[in-house]
Amino acid sequence: MTELVSPSPCAHVVVFPHMAHGHTLPSIDICNALASLGVKVTIIATPKNAPLILSKVSKFSAISLHTIQFPRVPELPEGCENTADLPSLALLVPFLKATKSMRPAFESILKEMSEAGSCPLCVISDFFLGWTLDVCQSFGIPRIVFHGMGVLSMVISKIAFGNAPSLLAMPDSDPIELPKLSIPFTVYKRDISDLERCKDPDDPLLPIIAEIGEADMNSAGLIVNSFEELEGDYVAALERFYCQGAKAWCMGPALLYDHNQIERPAGSKQVDPSQSYIKWLDERVGSGGVIYVSFGTQAHLSDVQMDNIAYGLEMARHPFIWAVKSATWVLPYNGWEDRLKGWGLVVHDWVDQRRILSHPAIGGFLSHCGWNSVLESMSEEVPMLAWPMGAEQPLNAKLVVMGLGAGVMLREGSVGETIASEVIRDGVKELMGGERGRQARDRAREIGRLARQAVEKKGGSSYKNLEGLIKFLKEKV
Repeated sequence: MTELVSPSPCAHVVVFPHMAHGHTLPSIDICNALASLGVKVTIIATPKNAPLILSKVSKFSAISLHTIQFPRVPELPEGCENTADLPSLALLVPFLKATKSMRPAFESILKEMSEAGSCPLCVISDFFLGWTLDVCQSFGIPRIVFHGMGVLSMVISKIAFGNAPSLLAMPDSDPIELPKLSIPFTVYKRDISDLERCKDPDDPLLPIIAEIGEADMNSAGLIVNSFEELEGDYVAALERFYCQGAKAWCMGPALLYDHNQIERPAGSKQVDPSQSYIKWLDERVGSGGVIYVSFGTQAHLSDVQMDNIAYGLEMARHPFIWAVKSATWVLPYNGWEDRLKGWGLVVHDWVDQRRILSHPAIGGFLSHCGWNSVLESMSEEVPMLAWPMGAEQPLNAKLVVMGLGAGVMLREGSVGETIASEVIRDGVKELMGGERGRQARDRAREIGRLARQAVEKKGGSSYKNLEGLIKFLKEKV
């Protein structure tokens, strides 16, 4: 074991994000928040992921970047260094296995820091990088896990997977019992999208998740991108899954820390007008609200489903901007695009979702309810039309719609089912012009106010937790 080294007087933290945009971006937000407290931050990244990170942290001289080569793996496409580069999520297993080959380079970085007398207070590494725990422990450095999920979805998922055999034997129509957990909605097996994997003992992802979960449970603590006013009632239940009294620190919404560094006129939503879609939105301010449509970077929709979305949006007759990620789908050839000129915009390139949601023309968000999208939408006071597609998204959707009252459910049912154009039409109309949509908009405004309060430097619950984590680490080390 490497000899333990005392930390330097200047607080120093190493952050190692997972190579996936949905995990990297909130990790960067946490880095910016730490730097604003005067903490020196070193981010570990691969060469192809480095430019995005550098573009987001350039304002903080206290943040530096250390690159590690991503291993070449025969099963993965050439140059693949991010889950966004995967042509199919079937390649997630070799991708996760490949990250473990980065261990020697990570060890060398910590060794170099230790020998230089700048041993970090902790390493904040992503849940999927469980192998970092052993490395951290060999240097006597606490590993703090960063989670991309919310508190409640984590608690329910951990309960479900801990009782998988008995749950799988239950009828689909029976609700899942959640002892000592009071939640505002009923949970069914269909809400735990990956539970069915447990039926196949040869599923190659199961041992990887088990190994990652073991490292998670034995880490020194965890950071959750949420805030106490939203999910504080479930934090104690989450902490019970961890060893040695590890604490869960709610520090979100992480994206709002960056807002604290920017002077914005009171009540305004400031956007960069350089993108063409922002200019398009500028022309629609005061039009009654544009609905933004996006399903994240990981969802793969069939061409039939994409057609149904297109016709559903047309039938709703409501202004929309649709970020399309599909590499195979093409716009309908029957004049659809011409009929929508002036009130419908399809964008095939990457879009800045945060800037779109912060635009004053946006009045709703048709979303898969990934946790980042939920936080971004709520932070900008935008109600959601919930259409979960996998992972913990059904739980997030129920929290938004039934727990918070800040959204409308497109349709309840099994994830993966094809949704008809008429259902999409009705959902858009309800969110943007119906009574349930009006109530959801009011609730979204209230939650957005609470979210901003959470990250305020004077008394914000998340800001206090940010300071508390650094104090805890200094005392622990």
